[in-house]
Amino acid sequence: MTEIKWGIIGCGDVTEVKSGPAFNKAPNSSLVAVMRRDAAKAEDYARRHQVSKWYSDVDELIHDPEVNAIYIATPPLQHEELTIKALAAGKPVYVEKPMALNSEAAKRMVSAAHQYNVKLSVAHYRRAQPLFLKIKSLIEEKIIGEIRFVDLKMLQPQKNDLIATAESNWRTNPEISGGGLFHDLAPHQLDLMLYYFGSIKSYHGIAINQSGNQRVDDLVTGHILFENGVVFNGTWCFTVAEAQQADSCVIFGTRGKISFPMFGHQIKVTINGDDEKLDFLPLAHVEQPMIEKVVAYFLNEAENPCSGEEALKTMKLLDGFTHQKHE
Repeated sequence: MTEIKWGIIGCGDVTEVKSGPAFNKAPNSSLVAVMRRDAAKAEDYARRHQVSKWYSDVDELIHDPEVNAIYIATPPLQHEELTIKALAAGKPVYVEKPMALNSEAAKRMVSAAHQYNVKLSVAHYRRAQPLFLKIKSLIEEKIIGEIRFVDLKMLQPQKNDLIATAESNWRTNPEISGGGLFHDLAPHQLDLMLYYFGSIKSYHGIAINQSGNQRVDDLVTGHILFENGVVFNGTWCFTVAEAQQADSCVIFGTRGKISFPMFGHQIKVTINGDDEKLDFLPLAHVEQPMIEKVVAYFLNEAENPCSGEEALKTMKLLDGFTHQKHE
C-alpha cells in the first residue's frame, strides 16, 4: 500500500472544513468515497468536494475494493458498531472523538483491533497541532520549572459558538452522544492532559444537571492525580452568563505558568511576572496535521499518533467524572 484511499462514513458538518478536505491535501492520501444514510446529501457532498463515489449503504462503502481506510465521523452512538465492521473487513480506521459512548464500548473497539490485527487511530487531533506541540515542548524543557498543577475552565452559555452545527441537537441526547456538551468538548482537553503528563494514579468528579433544560449534565468538575504528582482540576459549565464565559487552561510550575485556550491561537508564558506571548496562525483544516500522521502510520512509516488504548484512557475519565461504570 503506497497511498491511503479514504472512505468517509458520516459526511456531515464536521467534515465540511475541519477534516474532509484534508484527506486530499495530506501526502499519499486521497478521498475516494463518502457515505451518508441520506443519499441526496451524500451525493451533494461528493459533488461539492469532487469525490468520485458516494453511498447511502455503509456496507457498500466498507467493502468498496478501492477504499483501503475508513474515517468514521458519525455521532458517537455508531462509532463502536462501524469501527468493528470496518476492522473486520480488514480496513484500518480513523474514528472521531469521543471514541465511543462509554469506556466499555471503547474497550470492545480496542479488542477488535487486536482480534483482526488491523490499525485503529482516534481523532484526538490537538496532539498534532503546532500550538499544543509547543506547549508539550515547553513542559519538557521545564521553562516554568517543575509542574505542580493544572487549572482548566470551560464555561459557556447555553448558546455558544464552540459546538459544531448539526441539523439535529444530537449532542444533548445522551443515547446518541454519551453525555452532552461535556462529552463533545472535554475529550480534547483530557486527552491533552494525558499526552502531557502521562499515567494516572487516581481520578474522580462531580456531574449535575443544574438547569434541567436538557437530559444531560450541564456542570461537570473533574480531578486527576497523575503518577508524576501533577494535579489537574477542571470545570465545565454550559449555563453561565455570556459575560462569564471562559476557555482557559493554566499550567502552574515552580518558576511560572503557561496559559492558553483550547479554542484559540496564543500561548502566554509567565515567568517572574514577565509575560511572553506566542501566536499561532489558524489552521485551514484543524485535523490536517493529525490526518497526515495517521496516513504515515497506516503506511507503516510512523507510530500511531493516538491509539485506541490511549483514547480509552480518556473515555475512562469521562465515565469517572460523570459517575458511569469505570475501572
